Order: sequence, then structure tokens, then C-alpha cells
Amino acid sequence: MAAPVRQASENTRRAIIEAGLRGFGSKGYAATSTREIAALAETNVASIAYHFGGKEGLRTACAEHVVATLGAVLASDAAEQEVVDPELARARLAGLAERMVHFLLLRPEAHAIAGFMIREMAQPSPALDAIYEGLIARLHPRLCRLWAAATGREAESPEVKLAVFGMIGQIVYFHLGRPVVTRRMGWNGIAAPEARAIAEMIAATLCARLDADRGDPA
Repeated sequence: MAAPVRQASENTRRAIIEAGLRGFGSKGYAATSTREIAALAETNVASIAYHFGGKEGLRTACAEHVVATLGAVLASDAAEQEVVDPELARARLAGLAERMVHFLLLRPEAHAIAGFMIREMAQPSPALDAIYEGLIARLHPRLCRLWAAATGREAESPEVKLAVFGMIGQIVYFHLGRPVVTRRMGWNGIAAPEARAIAEMIAATLCARLDADRGDPA
């Protein structure tokens, strides 16, 4: 296959995945037809079968795209290394939180990705399994180990696991609650200055929680 043809094929494949994320995220898997997805992607229905084997294959490809995209946002060579120094662990947690904030609030594709994940969590399928195994099962333990290094607690303790979920939930709220937040704050939207203010607030909350958790549990 010549390079221009390969590129056109890859562009079509990506457009279908992006359309699938939007369709499945906004209406749900069952309520979104392949015809609707093809229209969103500006291609024909046959392209979905050609690239993914059908609607279920597209759902799986959407999940894999979510894993790859969020994995790239949150990954770094340094972050993958085990950390024992408490201050470095705090800095790594703050850095990961900041990257999550900026992705969810500033990246255009975040809305479709978040919508898809929420739908999959509401109606679990093999696509959710792929997201869990490819992303959550890798990221959450790493965050727990950083939390443990920063506080001296056990990484796999229920308290640390819940604390990490709480940190993630706080960040996700500002994406889901954007209309409420902007209205109450008097903002016209969320751009770089607003995202920075949110990231600074989350970092301060995170540091306060880490300080409270430092040392052995009472």
C-alpha cells in the first residue's frame, strides 16, 4: 500500500474512532448506530466493518484509544521509577494531578473520552475491562506507591487506595461540573488561567491531605 493511501486509511480509521467516542459517549453503545458513526466520521458504513470488523470491534478500538491517550498524558520515564523520598513523591503526585487537570479541562478530545468512560462504567462491558486493565490497574497502584512514599503508609491499604480515588475524583469533578463551576466563579469558560487556578487549588488540597496522612495511622 502506497504511503498516501496508508495515510488516508489511517486518517479514516482515526476519524471513525473519534466519532465512536462521541457517539457512544453521548448516547450510549446500544443507542448509537453505525450509520450515525459513519456520518460523524464523514465516511461510509462499510469503512467501519473494514477497519474494525463491526460495531463491537469499534467499541474495543475506542477503549484502546482511551488507554493509549491517557497513558501518554500521564506517563514519563521518571514517573515510572520507584520513589522513596517523601518530597519527591509529593512532587510526582502533584505533577500527575496537574497533567490530569490540564488534559481534562483544556484538551478538546477530553470531553469525548470522559463521556465514553462514564458510559462504560455505567454499563460495564469488555471495553471497560480493557480500560481497567490497560490504564487503571497500572496507574492506580503507581499513585498508591507514591502516596505511601509521601506519607509512610502502606501502599495497598484501603485508606491509601481510597485517598487516591478521592484525588482523582476531585480532578474529574471539574470536568463534569464545568457548567456549574464556571457559572459560580463568573468565568466565561475554562482556559489556561482558570485551569492553572484549579490545578493550584488541587495541589494545595493534595499537600494538606498528604501532611495529614504522614506517619503511622492513629
